[in-house]
Amino acid sequence: MRYTLDNGKSVNIPKSEITKLMSSLELSEKDAIDLWLCDNNLEEDEEQIELDEKASKVRIDKDIIQKKPKKERKKPEKKVSDAKKELFSEILSDLEDVYKGNVEVLNENKLISVRIGEKLFKIDVIETRPPKK
Repeated sequence: MRYTLDNGKSVNIPKSEITKLMSSLELSEKDAIDLWLCDNNLEEDEEQIELDEKASKVRIDKDIIQKKPKKERKKPEKKVSDAKKELFSEILSDLEDVYKGNVEVLNENKLISVRIGEKLFKIDVIETRPPKK
């Protein structure tokens, strides 16, 4: 179906869409044509203009959703078994006897550094957990 706009431009509107709008929304043929033209941005409706103006006045903020402050986490408490402490002190005393001032504790109950000549060695004492059943 050919329809001529107010500005003199001619538009081809599918007849099936007009009949579909007429039957589903119970519109007259003129109202269905006007609706199709508005939907396809060929004409503007007063209601449509009014709604666009209302929508443009609404301010959208990025901070609409308030973020909750993060809770401070407690530092994990390191539990060192008595057996590990005993083993660490035994290794440390033996190394100090042999290498005198070349032994340094880097991390208490865990890491020992030993310098032998030009080379540096690190000894890491690790206690493994028993496997879960």
